[in-house]
Amino acid sequence: MRIVIMGSGGTGGYYGAKLARAGHDVTFVARGEHLQAIQESGLRIKSIVDGEWSVDSPAVATLDGQPAADFVLFCVKSFDTEPAAELIKPALGPHTGVLSLQNGVDNEDKLARTLGAGHVLGGIAYVFSHITAPGVIAHQQLARIVCGEFDGKASKRILAFAEACEAAGIQTEIAPRIRKSLWEKYVFLTAFAGTTALTRMPAKVIREVPAVHRLWRSQVSELLTLAKADDVGLDENMMDRCVAFLGSFAPISYTSLYHDLMQGKRLELDALHGHAVSLGERYGIATPTLAAVYAGLLPYRDGTPEPFEA
Repeated sequence: MRIVIMGSGGTGGYYGAKLARAGHDVTFVARGEHLQAIQESGLRIKSIVDGEWSVDSPAVATLDGQPAADFVLFCVKSFDTEPAAELIKPALGPHTGVLSLQNGVDNEDKLARTLGAGHVLGGIAYVFSHITAPGVIAHQQLARIVCGEFDGKASKRILAFAEACEAAGIQTEIAPRIRKSLWEKYVFLTAFAGTTALTRMPAKVIREVPAVHRLWRSQVSELLTLAKADDVGLDENMMDRCVAFLGSFAPISYTSLYHDLMQGKRLELDALHGHAVSLGERYGIATPTLAAVYAGLLPYRDGTPEPFEA
């Protein structure tokens, strides 16, 4: 299978490396020092689960002149969705699938407007991994993808992709109701990401410190109210599922929002809490905890702010 990885960070880089190691034709799209390191020395994975290894696959800054891909794993930050969609146009054939593995629930609509709805699939990446140095990705736990066509059909292209992933050691589930699945992740991730970033603390603290746990749980509750208003159709036991999922994480688990905050990078805040607050305003639903977390992180949305002078 010919696969393009658009956004070769912790998520795209790890999944792409797994697929490349399994023998697929993988091209990484990256930039800056990360691109240079992959071009010079390959992409190195340091995994708690499956050890340290590397792959030597092509890495490019643009896809001009590249052959059409069977599949594009679209893994850029949510705020880069539109410009990155323009970059992948040269790699699109008539049946190329573009699988968004991004945070948030509105990226697929943006992709459809740019590329055409027929190319776009929805997906959820369940993986804890991040770049630790140019060309190096650390993987802590999980390697799972949930994906689906928006018409609910098990198409030939998604079946072929799922088979390729399973052979590469990536657990893959084809979801018949992918919008519901996207919201399931959105509810949990938004609350977990906001709590890790605001407190600068991992899963262990969120589970064990009552006040911090209440902060997390209140966000989940508000998000579930929004999901009901948006007619997503989440299961009634979603709160219990979120609690169980939080309990399954390693004690030192953080989120990409936390890592981006600590590294002074731009945050996906608008795709997570910002979107939720906007939905609350649209439906006339109070979201005090989500709004408070959003406000607390807003000064860091575009990177670490410059210190104020007296």
